[in-house]
Amino acid sequence: MQNAEQTMEKLQSSKGKALLSKMYGEGQLADQIARYRSLVQTYKEHFGDGELALFSAPGRCEIGGNHTDHNHGKVLAGSINLDTIAAAVKVDEPVITFISEGYEGKFEVDLTQQEPVADEASTLSLVRGIVAGFQEMGCEVGGFKAYISTTVIPASGLSSSASFEMLIGSILNTFYNESKLDAVALSKIGKYAENKYWNKPSGLLDQMACAYGGLITIDFADPEQPVVQPVNYDFQNSGYSLVIVNTGGNHADLTEDYAAVPNEMRAVAKALGTEVCRDLAPEDIYRNLNSLREQCGDRAVLRALHFFAENDRVDAQVEALQAGQLDRFLELITDSGNSSWKWLQNCYQETDVRHQGITVALALTESYLKLIGKGACRVHGGGFAGVILAILPNEEAAKYAEFINDTIGTSTFIINVREQGAICLDLEG
Repeated sequence: MQNAEQTMEKLQSSKGKALLSKMYGEGQLADQIARYRSLVQTYKEHFGDGELALFSAPGRCEIGGNHTDHNHGKVLAGSINLDTIAAAVKVDEPVITFISEGYEGKFEVDLTQQEPVADEASTLSLVRGIVAGFQEMGCEVGGFKAYISTTVIPASGLSSSASFEMLIGSILNTFYNESKLDAVALSKIGKYAENKYWNKPSGLLDQMACAYGGLITIDFADPEQPVVQPVNYDFQNSGYSLVIVNTGGNHADLTEDYAAVPNEMRAVAKALGTEVCRDLAPEDIYRNLNSLREQCGDRAVLRALHFFAENDRVDAQVEALQAGQLDRFLELITDSGNSSWKWLQNCYQETDVRHQGITVALALTESYLKLIGKGACRVHGGGFAGVILAILPNEEAAKYAEFINDTIGTSTFIINVREQGAICLDLEG
């Protein structure tokens, strides 16, 4: 670790440039150097100088396995080049103090106060929950000061909260635990914070994809020990771009909609004598269809059927990518999107049918893809509001972005899967 001036110099060293190029791409190098230099300078303006460390935690792209993790299913996901970054300095006082760009004032968390605080800002609750999660695991915690900035769109389905959680976890892991916690451990701490201190019924997908890095498939059959397998595939070098479309809505105040999905799947499982849908097969539904419809409701049955089909699709997607069968992979993405729209039903809120940003964006994108004859699209992440994912030829990405801007008037982001998960940037040497 170095002081502010030394850190800014290291960013422009050959090692610093190589690392940033690897994280963000050669074309983003100049912008990222400027971004991190600004981060360090702004830290210094607010907190003074110190022995600085730089941290980055990516957002995530969910490519396959929509709403499967919470019922012990499989997913295909990747960390992306939109991320949350921090300049941080370890301090002796048992207080975490940070400023988050775009938000007013300083946030402070007293580490001696472990219990959830009523009506506390969600950002503070998450940090308090992460600290409690570290202590629950028998790990060390301590104070630090940080300036934080992010390019992960908040409340949009790119896991801005998980990116933030993994950033805070990475700082505590580096400063106080010799970086010994792996991606699974950090992810469990993030999930603990969301479940216990933020009242969000999340699974482990978001945190794992942000913490681990790269394109990965995760099997949550045993959620305490999820099985992670890297998937070696480069979409851009294969001629295709991953494009995230902001549909104009956001995920605020959608907790009940999100909670209903795992709860309804679990209700079907419980009616058949198990805990989660992973313990069942479609034939179990077929044999008990009438009683399940009466007991759990039709939507719950459809959501359970989506789980089985989507879980199988993840395996098929991975096989297609590994075999270089991109056309087959895109067919599976389309199938996934149709299942989420028709069976899972997470493309709009049934209590607000007047506003359907996701379905409008999907309808326009499907029409666009039909015209060019290539590509696929689907709802991205939790759904109900937020973003969609479009996969289309590189040469069409800019034209498609212009089409979205001309019609819906919202932003698009061409994303890359990055190799690095949540990290402390190594600028030494």
